[in-house]
Amino acid sequence: MIAPRRLLPPLLAAGFAGLAALNPAWPVTRDLRDALIVIDITRSMNVRDMAGRSRLDAARAVLRDWISRQPCGTRAGLAVFTERRTLTLIAPVDVCADFASLDRALAALDWRMAWEGDSMVSKGLNHGLARARAFGVPLIFVTDGHEAPPLPYSGPETFSGDCPGGVIVGAGGDVPAPIPKFDDDGREAGFYGPADVQHAPARRGPPPPDAASRPGFHPRNNPYGEADLDGTEHLSALRASHLRRLAAPCGLGVVRLSQGPAALDAAMAAHARTRTVTVRRGLAPLFGLFALAALVAGWAPRHLPPRNGRSRAFPAPQTGDIQ
Repeated sequence: MIAPRRLLPPLLAAGFAGLAALNPAWPVTRDLRDALIVIDITRSMNVRDMAGRSRLDAARAVLRDWISRQPCGTRAGLAVFTERRTLTLIAPVDVCADFASLDRALAALDWRMAWEGDSMVSKGLNHGLARARAFGVPLIFVTDGHEAPPLPYSGPETFSGDCPGGVIVGAGGDVPAPIPKFDDDGREAGFYGPADVQHAPARRGPPPPDAASRPGFHPRNNPYGEADLDGTEHLSALRASHLRRLAAPCGLGVVRLSQGPAALDAAMAAHARTRTVTVRRGLAPLFGLFALAALVAGWAPRHLPPRNGRSRAFPAPQTGDIQ
């Protein structure tokens, strides 16, 4: 007859296994931060000043890491920026259920997807904010802040309407670096020079107030003067002060891409709205652990050697049994 104490562990294990199969759960509330991620794919993002990688390569890696850290239920969308507007590739989707799609789309991002060569960052940011607001999510806008053509004397346009919140992520280093140039077949062919680009500020809109005092000024033929014909727009660095200026009207956060996903998380916590959801937290793993513990508890006393070195399964014979 089997002793009751030897029956107890397998019975407990069976009971806990049955509970694990039923997967009971209790509701818990969770705060989630969704986002529409917009990535600048203009040519200055090819500058290799992110620990030997291009800004675009570094952005792909950091954002993939950030997405993978978000709890299930968080929605993330993906878009690209070039010229003056954004193009949404994936509307906000669950980061767990659709992680493979987000991962593949991130890995496939390339500067060759750009439909224009201009990089009007302030206009692209405004368009990204409008798209994020339409989706009802905050914005993550990744850019180096390099305006091409440069801003006019009047400065950037400000966003109108309700801001969805979010963060501008600045890509690039502080030291101006050359921008790679590519031929018609997409092969790298050197770097842009001073004669290849327009220098700041752009010659559009009203002239500066001091235009009449600039060399070469003419009220009809040259209302801007000639003081802006030379510059360093063929070199690119993180325009951090410009990004802070763009972020201020909407109260957006600003963080460096080089600070990694943890810094982006902190900035989103401070500048992005949360969405509170109720989810069911399953107890199956806990009951499964209890079932395993019960099996071990029932197995160990019979199969582990005792302190005197003899097996518990084969007790030592009594003295009177040997003739």
